[in-house]
Amino acid sequence: MNHQLLVAILILSPLIGFLLNGVRFKHTNYIAAGAIATTAVFLSFVCSVLLFMDLVNAPENQRTIAVGFYEWFSVDKFTINVGFVVDQISSIMILIITGVGSLIHLFSIGYMHHDKGVTKYFAYLNLFVFNMLLLVLGDSLLTMFVGWEGVGLCSYLLIGFWFNDAAKAAAGMKAFITNRVGDAAFIIGMFILFATFGTLNIHELNALAPTTMEASWLGAVTLGTLMLFIGATGKSAQIPLYVWLPDAMAGPTPVSALIHAATMVTAGVYMIVRLNPLFVVAPNTMMVIAVIGAATAVMAATIGLTQYDIKKVLAYSTVSQLGYMFLAVGVGAFGAGMFHLMTHAFFKALMFLGSGSVIHGMHEEQDIRKMGGLKKYMPITHITFLLGWLAIIGMPPFSGFFSKDEILWQAYSSPRGHVLLWVAGAIGAGLTAFYMTRLMALTFWGTSRVDKHVHPHESGSLMTIPLIVLAILSVIGGWVGIPHVISESFGHIPNYWEHWLSPLMTKLPELAENAHGGHSAAEEWALMGISVSIASISALTAFVMYLKKGDAPKKFVEAIGPVYKAVYNKYFVDEFYFASIINPLVTGSRNLWYYVDVNVIDKATYKATDLVRGGGSFVRSLQNGNMQQYALYIIAGVAITLSLVLMR
Repeated sequence: MNHQLLVAILILSPLIGFLLNGVRFKHTNYIAAGAIATTAVFLSFVCSVLLFMDLVNAPENQRTIAVGFYEWFSVDKFTINVGFVVDQISSIMILIITGVGSLIHLFSIGYMHHDKGVTKYFAYLNLFVFNMLLLVLGDSLLTMFVGWEGVGLCSYLLIGFWFNDAAKAAAGMKAFITNRVGDAAFIIGMFILFATFGTLNIHELNALAPTTMEASWLGAVTLGTLMLFIGATGKSAQIPLYVWLPDAMAGPTPVSALIHAATMVTAGVYMIVRLNPLFVVAPNTMMVIAVIGAATAVMAATIGLTQYDIKKVLAYSTVSQLGYMFLAVGVGAFGAGMFHLMTHAFFKALMFLGSGSVIHGMHEEQDIRKMGGLKKYMPITHITFLLGWLAIIGMPPFSGFFSKDEILWQAYSSPRGHVLLWVAGAIGAGLTAFYMTRLMALTFWGTSRVDKHVHPHESGSLMTIPLIVLAILSVIGGWVGIPHVISESFGHIPNYWEHWLSPLMTKLPELAENAHGGHSAAEEWALMGISVSIASISALTAFVMYLKKGDAPKKFVEAIGPVYKAVYNKYFVDEFYFASIINPLVTGSRNLWYYVDVNVIDKATYKATDLVRGGGSFVRSLQNGNMQQYALYIIAGVAITLSLVLMR
């Protein structure tokens, strides 16, 4: 089939779905709205599969489908075309976006059926997918940036979907404004790279990447990639711009699944992987990325320990898991970062949709302290959530084990890794196992704490079918990337993931010809065993604390009172931002308005107006139509003129 046509259908199908639902946004027929939106995204998924199969069947050195549609604009010798590229990296992204996105759309039909704005909701959801496809398929940074801004707009519309609630509207604005900070840095990064290389085409930028390392912090590539990374900290919620993502829970739960798993938050990781030849030659930038990723993974995981809103726990989990992805790309393990991006899309979408099923079955209750024992009432939701839990805590052979273990190994063994980065990753894995087990225990296991007026129930098939599909993917999704150290012990199972991505992944120059930097298989097995043991012990500890010793959590909290208060209040980061940045800006702006705008500009304008008005009144008084007075003016003028002449 014609590749240009396939790409056109792939991208335009969600846009057409947006337009069809957009013009009928006041309709409340959720079946029609959901059918239009879900069909649109599923059609894109079919196109994605066909394009992917064409790449699979192509020779390894020809796995690129590039299509151009028209010239966007041209200035002198600089031309930007509307073009798109499907290759080993973007093909994975479009399969995730449209595949997981289709399941989220299907789930939404059951979840949003009662909402009066359901048609508008599905229109926004389709627009979100359209912009994400632009982002990952664009062949230039400028085209990518259009999608980058588009998903930012859609996140604002969907997070603040129930805008009649002031808190939910504020959450949407917080996401929008926080992302604008990162986007400003992204624009600066594009300017720097364009000034350096004279192009914004991604293929050309990668081809023009220097072959020698840039040691200076002020080098063009280092500064450019640092600015792009700051943009990524906004989109992908890393320190210091992560604060918007937990508040993104204000939107409908399927929106959380779409933002946190399949689309927006993965954009920063994808962008770095896409430009990996540039980032490789900027070791200072990569060091910053690795450190920020590790710090975010640990920090967000600690906050997840103290949350009681089922969606907030998952939100901080997302921030932490994204930290792992940035840790991977920061040490040069770009393939491992993409691998965790994919497996995380499966199990995190599953868990967010599972939380939506719980909220739906609990009649909008989100506090896990008011749940417990739900596995009896919601067996399908429970078993699928259980599989997601095993995947996220990294239990073999579930998908999360393979991707997370690969990141931890690379953090230790990579020439740009460090044992402290591995330690941070291992701590994050232990914390993840603890708070996710806590979530399972308080939600599904133990004694029911459900209010007697609430009657939990299992969700309908429109909601449980996506859960089942995602649960299967959460189990087997990691089998395409089984590490060599394991495959060698089990009949040399091919690592399909590494083979697929390796042609586009730039190896670190420090590696030379030794792919593992001199580290042995025994070390890898040992670290693998340690990380799994840490997760297992941590999960068992949480199980005992919350199910066997009911007062243990309370005693522990009392013992670490001040520390718990700081973590529970999210380290007061929001309060710090308000005190040090937002409130001073607001106060300074008000003072600027009052003292400059009101007291200088306005008053100067008023004085000028009064002067002009007074002069006009005087001149008008001279033009009164009195002929005698006009004659007097003429005589006076003649007299003055004659006097001046005689004086000469």
